[in-house]
Amino acid sequence: MRRFFLGLCAASIAVCGASALAGDVEVVAVTPHLAADGASWTFDVTLRHGDTGWEHYADAWEVLTPQGEILATRVLHHPHENEQPFTRSLSGIAIPEDLCMVMVRGHDKVHGYSSAPLSVELCDQQVE
Repeated sequence: MRRFFLGLCAASIAVCGASALAGDVEVVAVTPHLAADGASWTFDVTLRHGDTGWEHYADAWEVLTPQGEILATRVLHHPHENEQPFTRSLSGIAIPEDLCMVMVRGHDKVHGYSSAPLSVELCDQQVE
């Protein structure tokens, strides 16, 4: 029985330790694209996170105004353990015309929102 208990403790430490190693999700890069109609945007967002499986993975990213208003959310439905960093896109994002900068932040299932959102300049973008 003692051997079973010690094995269970070791397994718990290994799982918790791996979860702690994953840390915050990092927004590595953001490429915004203004749609041809000039009314909406597509964002290609690259994240890095030490996904360890279904219990701890980067599960979303958001586009926010500098004041913190959420403009769009891209939900990530599964871990990317073997694909780091990884890029996912979201289209049809409506951003007020007078807004020249937005923030992009990541989210993971354990630590919540990333501590370092990335600033993205929009005013110099050309219609694609």
